[in-house]
Amino acid sequence: MTANIPGGMSRRTFALSLTGAVSALALSACSGGTSSAPSSSAGSASAGAASSSQDLTQGGATTITMWVDQNRQGPLEAVAKKFKEEKGITVNLVVKDNSSMRDDFITQAPTGKGPDVIVGAHDWIGALVQNGVIEPLEMGQKAGEFSETAVQAVTYQGKTWGVPYSVENIALLRNTALAQTAPKTFDELVTESQKVVDEGKAKYGFVVGLDPVQGDPYHLYPFQTSMGAPVFTQKADGSYDVSSLAMGGPEGEAFAAKLAEHGPEGTGMFNPNMTGDIAKEQFFKGQAAYFLTGPWNVEDAQKAGVDFAVEPIPAMGDQPAQPFVGVNAFFVSAESKNKLAANEFVINYLSTEQAQDALYQEGKRAPALTASFDKAAEDEVVKAFGEIAKEGVPMPAAPEMGAVFEYWGSAEMRIIKGEAEPAEAWKKMVSDIEGKLGK
Repeated sequence: MTANIPGGMSRRTFALSLTGAVSALALSACSGGTSSAPSSSAGSASAGAASSSQDLTQGGATTITMWVDQNRQGPLEAVAKKFKEEKGITVNLVVKDNSSMRDDFITQAPTGKGPDVIVGAHDWIGALVQNGVIEPLEMGQKAGEFSETAVQAVTYQGKTWGVPYSVENIALLRNTALAQTAPKTFDELVTESQKVVDEGKAKYGFVVGLDPVQGDPYHLYPFQTSMGAPVFTQKADGSYDVSSLAMGGPEGEAFAAKLAEHGPEGTGMFNPNMTGDIAKEQFFKGQAAYFLTGPWNVEDAQKAGVDFAVEPIPAMGDQPAQPFVGVNAFFVSAESKNKLAANEFVINYLSTEQAQDALYQEGKRAPALTASFDKAAEDEVVKAFGEIAKEGVPMPAAPEMGAVFEYWGSAEMRIIKGEAEPAEAWKKMVSDIEGKLGK
């Protein structure tokens, strides 16, 4: 589900999402879902538990290894140096390809060849836990120093599995030279988009990248939630009940009807020929007034000289439009030979402003640490994305999402193209997902 972009995780073309999710299920099936029990002497360390190098070394180990991608190596070098100076333990930062890091970790960790610490997307957690390769963490009071959404994202099955460092989500970019209005509803977006085209200001009013076969449920999800059809039911604590698929029923079918209404036979807002690359090209060229995208396209929009504002996503229905929120985090291997040192580094060093500020400067993603976000929010773009994230929901980390993605996007695209009757196609999609989940 992750593409390589400067500083972290890109959310995402649906094709990549589907590949990653199905891969995770396949690996989980091969592992049998068993987890390795941590040794009693090296369990999860609480925040601040270790205070000296003598406390941290296990079996004489004075080095821990951390897998990072090339964009995060530089920002973490100063933090690793400080850890070495204060704790006497070297952090060996090993650069790995982000697109294969998770699967390589799942494969190598049980053999003892994997790292002590890894950085990755929070929605890896379900597969990592199912394969027994990461260790739960005890963040203690430090959890209160992070955004609620970020902590919620790294919480799975009642446990905290990672220290978050960045938050990202989509929003509506508005070309201020073409459109003076920030639409509050999808109907207003349709009207304003048509006005831009009718007045000859641009070729397109609104663009969103869609895969011509698999669509992109990730980008369309805020519209779906506004229709009252979230993917899973959320419990009072914000966690997902993966036994309760919530996309069906009248609400889901009403959303399916909207997909058809705004396809090429209707308003044309959802264009099956508008890939992600074409969408951003048109927006960068000033040929689109509104662009539904994430922070990964902000820098290029600025370089292209587009004057834009970051706006909340307008609701299609009568409920809030809630985008998926993605969180990057640091995880400790369940097979680490020195879990005490790994925990100390992750909980007490990677959670600091020094670390989170440095990672922000590299990737320009909203920091998960509140103190770092407050500084980064001096940038109006970062502030706007961060405010919209507060209204979003974490991408479910459960492996069950693999079954959802297997059918979700293709059903949406058939409906958009007019190749299937909306309600019937949606019902079949829900039935197929439930069948895959064994419901």
